[in-house]
Amino acid sequence: MNTQTTFGTKPASYRFFLIAHTLPRAVVGAAAALTFAAYPLTTTAAWEPTKTVEFIVPAGTGGGADQMARMIDGIVKKYGLMKQSMVVINKGGGAGAEGFLDVKESKGDPHKIIITLSNLFTTPLATGVPFNWKDLTPVSMMALDQFVLWVNADTPYKTSKEYIEAAKAAGPGKFKMGGTGSKQEDEIITVAVEKQTGVKFTYISYKGGGEVAVQLVGKHVDSTVNNPIEAVAQWRGGKLRPLCVFDNQRMPYKNKITETMSWYDIPTCKSSGLDVEYLMLRGIFMPGGVTEDQRNFYVDMLKKVRATPEWKDFMEQGAFNQTALVGDDYKAWVAQEEKRHMQLMKEAGFLAQ
Repeated sequence: MNTQTTFGTKPASYRFFLIAHTLPRAVVGAAAALTFAAYPLTTTAAWEPTKTVEFIVPAGTGGGADQMARMIDGIVKKYGLMKQSMVVINKGGGAGAEGFLDVKESKGDPHKIIITLSNLFTTPLATGVPFNWKDLTPVSMMALDQFVLWVNADTPYKTSKEYIEAAKAAGPGKFKMGGTGSKQEDEIITVAVEKQTGVKFTYISYKGGGEVAVQLVGKHVDSTVNNPIEAVAQWRGGKLRPLCVFDNQRMPYKNKITETMSWYDIPTCKSSGLDVEYLMLRGIFMPGGVTEDQRNFYVDMLKKVRATPEWKDFMEQGAFNQTALVGDDYKAWVAQEEKRHMQLMKEAGFLAQ
């Protein structure tokens, strides 16, 4: 599959490389094909935690990473997948650098895990903070996350083409695009849209996707490129309208979210002329220097999480791409995405000097 797209007839310098179409949507890992009964809740592990496990979220509360971490925590507690307790801790300072440095400095500590989004790559590239994903131990890719172009439901725009034409007619900087973080995924997508269409937004950064959705409901911004899980409540409540998804195919979930629409009913941005695609990592890591037995405990635990009905429902409600990887496959995918993000950040002019 071709893993890049171009901005219409723009020259090669405007090329926008995709993040994660290295696997087809149908490849969703073993967990998606197995029932929960396939994983017993009690096993004799070679190693297991002996004290409370800290689950670090390198982002603010209410966003996609925070929601996924708390879902995992809830499932672990409900089914007794770990004898010790687990506590979710948000450390989103410095675009997630606070959380990443915490885990980096905890080398060899098996009682700490972290959920990552693509700030695993963008934060060190944009800030120069002394951190790299190789400082961590890859455990499990839990899913890939979509991005949707959202507007307030009170606006007249029904398609991305209508919205882009209005933004272009208003003039440079007149329309505000809200997103999570500066020089992170949301702004990367915003810059890609600008380069393809010639529109210039005023980009406004917020601490998390939950806040981004609230700001759009309040009409403090004109649009956002939020993840589905971060805006689904406001969409269901009739406050927001999705215009398109930044993927090369529609999301597969056909159960209605609102009275009239499912995730599947949202068209691709490409189908209305906005040829930009981006998928984001939702993955789990441990500190570096842990043992294979320690890593395997969490691999097995998270496999059981993915097999529960609660997780499957969470995946559908949040319209996730359910690709799941572990071991060498996950490590290789992460290494490839680091290279891809280096190019993305360079194209956007976001690399630290």
